[in-house]
Amino acid sequence: MKTKITKLHYDKNAKVPWFLEFCSFFYGMGSGFKNFLYDKGILKPTQVDAYVISVGNITTGGVGKTPAVAQIAKYFSGERVAVLSRGYGGGYDNRKVNVISPDDDVQMAGDEPLWLAQQTGVVVITCKNRIKAARFAVEKFGVTKIILDDGFQHRKLYRDLDIVLVDSQKRFGNYKLLPAGPLRESLAGLKRADKVVEIHKSGGDVYNIKTGAALPPGASVTAVCAIGQPQSFYDLLKDYNVIDTVTFDDHHQYELKDIEGISGNIITTEKDAVKLQKFGREDIYALKLKININVGELLNG
Repeated sequence: MKTKITKLHYDKNAKVPWFLEFCSFFYGMGSGFKNFLYDKGILKPTQVDAYVISVGNITTGGVGKTPAVAQIAKYFSGERVAVLSRGYGGGYDNRKVNVISPDDDVQMAGDEPLWLAQQTGVVVITCKNRIKAARFAVEKFGVTKIILDDGFQHRKLYRDLDIVLVDSQKRFGNYKLLPAGPLRESLAGLKRADKVVEIHKSGGDVYNIKTGAALPPGASVTAVCAIGQPQSFYDLLKDYNVIDTVTFDDHHQYELKDIEGISGNIITTEKDAVKLQKFGREDIYALKLKININVGELLNG
């Protein structure tokens, strides 16, 4: 169902059901009222003793936010850095503070937090309460930099730098608010961003998730993914002979039955790969996504 609705969001010619439009009206009222309270200073964000960078988007997922967060975390290599995530899709109680280790169980940690822990080497924390998580990171680990993953709409925690990412291809879809469209809030919200960055995604290396061996161009593959914008992934596979695509809802927790009927090479995203590696197959490959971000310029320009 999620996948069908996402497809609807990015089809400007599709007729949106009236009940989704109806729900969008009330969603917009709630979102707008919250932003009004913060914009007018009636509600005030909480500051912590660290430099906070928020990386978010104004639409639903699939913009390239997680790779961007990873690049920013790596940029501060050698400093005490923490990435804060809500932990959506994981099994841990996200009312509590959870420190994610690189060897954590993906079903408990969640795909994005685990991938970030494996790729960056920085402290990765999941918790619904970002203020609690930020204070924990400062007090427990002495961090001086905090990267707030998917934080643009989370206004309770003060941020020193607000970065919003926009997909260069999908942009704002049908320009409607959730659930009729992909917008999490009105486009007027972009005014409060310090940096709005258009993301151009391209395919990088394709590697075997067990051996690291490269998959040669032209190979026959079945593309499998469970992400916010699956077509964006499939569009990057032009160098391969894609014989079939298998799409699951975002953050889907894979079971063996999901892939056991697929013969031959499977190609997937790095986010999905952390969930598929437990099945032990030797023919699963991951596409390393490339995004056009100059981190130094973004943070200092």
